[in-house]
Amino acid sequence: MISSHVAARRRAGAAVATALLLAACTTGDHRGQGGDPTGPPPTAPSGTPSAGGVPLAECPESGVQIRSTGSDAAMGLRALGLELVNCGGRPYQLNGYPILHVFDEQREPIMLRVVNGAKEITSGFDQPARPVTLAAGERATAVVLWRNLVTDSTVVATNGEYLTVAPAAGRPAVEVDPDGPVDLGNTGRIGVSAWKKADPSTPVPTRPAPPPAPSAVPSSVSPPDGRL
Repeated sequence: MISSHVAARRRAGAAVATALLLAACTTGDHRGQGGDPTGPPPTAPSGTPSAGGVPLAECPESGVQIRSTGSDAAMGLRALGLELVNCGGRPYQLNGYPILHVFDEQREPIMLRVVNGAKEITSGFDQPARPVTLAAGERATAVVLWRNLVTDSTVVATNGEYLTVAPAAGRPAVEVDPDGPVDLGNTGRIGVSAWKKADPSTPVPTRPAPPPAPSAVPSSVSPPDGRL
């Protein structure tokens, strides 16, 4: 027969266990219901857009994104659009031309001459460089131009597969899609227009649009001899 002393101790132990169980259930029921926080504060989902519509999670340390916006071709003349977006939180200054480098399929650099203004390649893209200030979310555009032209059958034609673009000398370069081969023939040159500010009333395209069609009339300036 169990003594009254032992029975009392068992009743007391059961009461304590019941109290602990109720306390645990109460704590669990309040998690996530607006009580005291039980973990780190929530963070915004990745890809939250900035004021300019550019996902913050994708903005590089430089504060700008550069991409190609498609190409156009006419009678051997190629035009590739470039777009630079200020995805950072500070104004971004431009004053000049994009810095281009072309690479072959082995990612070896191709020696060529970059023509600022493209006046030796075609007309209509020779507006001089002007200072451009981009607020957060604003954009600048430029156009890369070249001719698929062979003037000497003894010189192997050049085909670039990769293109990198920097906003200016000394700034980080990024690889952009050339939308096909950079088929320079044996001209040994590529042109680029100056950065200009995009119309802020024009929305950021959800699908890249090609640049303005270049003139198909060859430039009157003869190509330089050799390559630099």
